[in-house]
Amino acid sequence: MIISHIASPADVKALDRSELPTLCQEIRQAILASSAAVGGHVAPNLGAIELECALHRVFSSPHDKIIFDVSHQTYAHKMLTGRADAFCDPAHYLEVSGFSNPLESEHDLFAMGHTSTSVGLALGMAYARDLAHETHDVIAVIGDGSLSGGLAFEGLDNAADLASGLIIIVNDNDHSIAENHGGLYRNLALLRESKGRAQDNYFRTLGLDYRYLDDGNDVLALVDALEELHGIDHPVVLHVRTVKGMGYAPAEADPEGWHHVGPFDLATGAREPRKPVAPHANYAELTASCLVSAMERDPRVVAVSAATPYIMGFTPERRAQAGRQFLDVGIAEEHAVTLVTALAAGGAKPVLGIYGTFLQRAYDELWHDLCLNAAPATILVYGSSVFGTTDQTHLGYFDIAMLGDMPGLRYLAPTNPEEYTAMLSWSLEQREMPVAIRVPVVSAPAPADGPACDDAAFDTPAYQVVRSGSKIAVLALGDFFDLGAQVADEIERRSGKRATLVNPRFITGLDHACLQRLSRTHDLIVTIEDGVLEGGWGEKVARYLGPLGTRVRCFGVHAGFPDRYDPQELLAHDGMTVDAMATEALRLCEGSAS
Repeated sequence: MIISHIASPADVKALDRSELPTLCQEIRQAILASSAAVGGHVAPNLGAIELECALHRVFSSPHDKIIFDVSHQTYAHKMLTGRADAFCDPAHYLEVSGFSNPLESEHDLFAMGHTSTSVGLALGMAYARDLAHETHDVIAVIGDGSLSGGLAFEGLDNAADLASGLIIIVNDNDHSIAENHGGLYRNLALLRESKGRAQDNYFRTLGLDYRYLDDGNDVLALVDALEELHGIDHPVVLHVRTVKGMGYAPAEADPEGWHHVGPFDLATGAREPRKPVAPHANYAELTASCLVSAMERDPRVVAVSAATPYIMGFTPERRAQAGRQFLDVGIAEEHAVTLVTALAAGGAKPVLGIYGTFLQRAYDELWHDLCLNAAPATILVYGSSVFGTTDQTHLGYFDIAMLGDMPGLRYLAPTNPEEYTAMLSWSLEQREMPVAIRVPVVSAPAPADGPACDDAAFDTPAYQVVRSGSKIAVLALGDFFDLGAQVADEIERRSGKRATLVNPRFITGLDHACLQRLSRTHDLIVTIEDGVLEGGWGEKVARYLGPLGTRVRCFGVHAGFPDRYDPQELLAHDGMTVDAMATEALRLCEGSAS
């Protein structure tokens, strides 16, 4: 095999030109075999193999700087830069990240997993090169819908002012995660149809030189096109048309469904069923069911997605059914938040479903547009948990700290499907404030005496005391309620004293009356949350109870960038096992009594 002899890009350059198609096919088979075993971003990577092979044939990384947008399409790049074993040898399948990672290789310039950054990063590298009077090439690779993000436009707009070389490769596979949306993508379609000759050209309008290659999965044609750009002295866009899922029929037929998958049968394409996010319900299906019913009753209900409709259960069929009551703005989280602000102000009832890790990109819009204007929109925050995505580029458990200080925002933490649907129904009807709901992630059986949904309004913070006890009160937030119940059980088993167990439900806003009662009747308050400790919910409880003289122990994970961590190991490291938390609670309670 050719790939077994590739230890660096220099080895790609040493190959006979005629060997490049075979190399690409070997890479494709390795990506398919490894992804079938452990899952991965299948469709994006299959479409970018020839491009990445040609890049390393023509340019000299890391002397020349190659920057990938999103970086979930860099498997071939990794294989050509000394990391082939991670895709060819089952014993090493999990040794590298699915994203660009400078700790792995000097050929990965930035850690990145969010979109629309490559042009701005490349432009900064080009300016730095010019200041140092160096002459290497800088190449940005952008695709998979990333052009719809505002940061991409800002980079392209600024790039036109650069008086030196910059190569921007638009990897156009006619998709983001789902289908593309917006006028920019209509222009890309026009350029594809005209083989790049249409007068209406987005990139030339911005002042950029422009080239087009219709077969972006022809490695030799790519090599020829890139060699023409090697050493160019001005900014240029090379627009290449590729096929998402190239070379694997199931992925070509359903590029949205094969964007990222778990393990699958390579021969048939049959995928292992995903584990539901909770034993009682799949929250994507539950969300879709609730919203479709609400849409049928009320034409003002609008579901909004930023290129991830599947997390809300909005399949292509449901999107078609919803019609104008479903909007996908593409990869443009900032715009999505501002859009739902105005939808709500205009009398609509918008619901934005978004991963917590991507919501971080819209911090200003959350603060300045949504909350400042008290717009009654609903945001469903998905994947925010220690048990969510574990890549350092996609950590989602900073949401409580991020949203917890948003003025006027009501952030709710349901523990089960019944609470979730009650909160969503309430949010759709209220018109007083923006509401966010932290969709549960942790799959755990509900305790026998778990919280019952009382269908109460959520206008005012009101905690549920699920189990009354003495000495120690355990306040366990959201999908860590079951963990809190286990801690309370362990405290009782060891001490013989029944601990009070509380379901807080509210991330923002404290139930002062409940906390005051607990303060008067308990020696210790324990808070447990599925998120970062610093700036989290527990600290707010401790700050309120501090002047009352109540001892509080907060449990959460420490802020940082762990990469591909084991969730249970991370919790253990931060003292969040049942045994460790019960031990600490009893120790502090005994110290308080003395």
